[in-house]
Order: sequence, then structure tokens, then C-alpha cells
Amino acid sequence: MSGRNRRFLLRSLYVLLFGLCSLHLLAQTPSAGEAPQPAPANETASPQSSHLLANSNVKLGIGDLIEISVFGVPDLSIKTRISGSGDVYLPLIDYVHVADLTTDEAQELIQKRLEDGGFVRGPHVSIFVDESASQAITLLGEVNRPGPYPAIGDRRLFDLISAAGGLTDKAGRVVTIEHRGNPGQRVELQLSSNLAEDTQNNVDVFPGDMIIVSRAGIIYVVGDVGHPSGFLIEDNSLSVLKALALAGGSTRTSALNKTRILRQTPNGVQEIPINLKKVLYAKAPDMALVKGDILFIPGSSAKAAAYRTADAAVSLSTSLGIVAVTH
Repeated sequence: MSGRNRRFLLRSLYVLLFGLCSLHLLAQTPSAGEAPQPAPANETASPQSSHLLANSNVKLGIGDLIEISVFGVPDLSIKTRISGSGDVYLPLIDYVHVADLTTDEAQELIQKRLEDGGFVRGPHVSIFVDESASQAITLLGEVNRPGPYPAIGDRRLFDLISAAGGLTDKAGRVVTIEHRGNPGQRVELQLSSNLAEDTQNNVDVFPGDMIIVSRAGIIYVVGDVGHPSGFLIEDNSLSVLKALALAGGSTRTSALNKTRILRQTPNGVQEIPINLKKVLYAKAPDMALVKGDILFIPGSSAKAAAYRTADAAVSLSTSLGIVAVTH
């Protein structure tokens, strides 16, 4: 027997088997006007569980993993992924196009195909979305595991951040939420340093949303100071004196009058001289630092020789630890 004939025979036997099952079901299904018979004690009276109800009217799309069940006909239940063409293959009724339908619409379509084909009388179909690839929420930026996350059920911002492994040590406090289909409508939130107490910004997020966690600006303090470090800041609110204090202050060998701010500009690194000794004694105004600045405080002549170029100070800053600045 050829392979083609064998497949035809197997398909015919498969259809016949399900046809016999369906006839048995039709014989047991009460007709209009008849009182329904109580279900046996070992059977569940309702085909839907609470998590199925939570998926009511979810829009389906390519790549979604769904479970389809027909009440009373367990042989027709199937777990499948929606193909690239938007179809799923179901026993007896062949391919059904469900992409861009809601779960309610897809259930009605499958029920109609089963009833019109004479396979099941009054079928009750339930669809549960296991993975919603098409309706995922995308989390980008300074989180430990950026990427798409399922949007099943009610989701809130902090749930998604937690699922992504939390914020990185360089994360800023500004979070932007963009809604699918309306990219011009952006929601910008300013998170507090303690998310556990920040209930106001724990907003609802929806399928198709894109969440972007900002990266905080960094200011580096290098040279002859107590603790050379990099400091995270959300805005340009850190002055030279504050940065010096955060870095443990100067030492007895610090050359305060030779302090420089190294600032990245479109034309390269700009060196801004500042007489820190006069600033400390209030004989010169304090200066505001901006994101990316490097405050370089040289020391003795030997140390100054080691840091005599801006490039050397910039290279040193990349190896420093980063410390968050709380306000």
C-alpha cells in the first residue's frame, strides 16, 4: 500500500472514530424542552475554572499558546500554538483561523464549525491562553532581564519589574510607559527609592505596552580623595562640594587649586578649571555638575604626573564602583 493511501485510510478511520463518539454524545444530549440530567458525581459540573474565566475576551495572535477544550468531549481537547498564518489545527474540523479574534469570538467560531459539521450537538468550547506572545508587555532598559512578558490577567508595573529580576544598579528613577497603537501618549513616572512604599506609581499595565526604565546619570570623582567613586543622580542637582563630600573629602596632599571638571562635549572632552580651595572657603561660587562629568582632584606632584592627562582620568573613572545618591 502506498504512503498516500495509508494516510488516507488512517484519516478515514480517525474521522469515523470521532463520528461514532459524536453520535454517542448526540444520543445523550438533551433536546430542546427536556430537563438536563445531573452530571455523575465524578464529573465536574462546569467546564470553566477561575483562570479560564480570567481569560475571557483576550485577543489572540500569532505565536500564542492556547488550550482548547470541548465540554463533555475530552478527545477534542488540544493544546496548540497559533501558526504564522494565524491558524490552529483541530480534530474533525481541520484548520481554523483565530488570529485577531478574541477568545469569545474564537470559541463561537469553533462551536459553529463543530455543530455545522454534525460532530457535536450544542458544543461548549473554552479557550485558555497559556502564553500570549502577541499581547506581551515589553520591558526595556535598566532591568536585569529585559524582554517581553506575558500579559495574562491583571498586571501592574512593579509585578513586571519583579518578573524581570528587578532594577539594575545603574537604573534611574524615571520609567516611561508607551501604549501600543498610541505611541504619542506616553506616561512618565518618577519612582521613589523604596518601591515597597511607592504605591502611587504601581500603575496598571496592559497588553502591548512598552515599559522603559531609564539609566541614571553618573558623576565620577577621581584623584586624591578619600573614596574615588561614581555617583548615580537623576537630575543635575549635585554640586562640586556635595560630590567631594560623597567621595570622602579631600586629603592633606590634595592640590585643591588644580581641580578640574572633565566634561564630554560634541567636540571632545572639555577641561573646566576650578579653584576648589576658594570654593571650600566660600571665596568662589560652588558649581553644579551635570551627568557624565568627572571631577578630578590631583594630589602630590607624583600623583599629578600619573593623572596629567584628561584621558588618564577618564580611563580611571571606568573602573570605579557606582554608588546611588538618595535625596
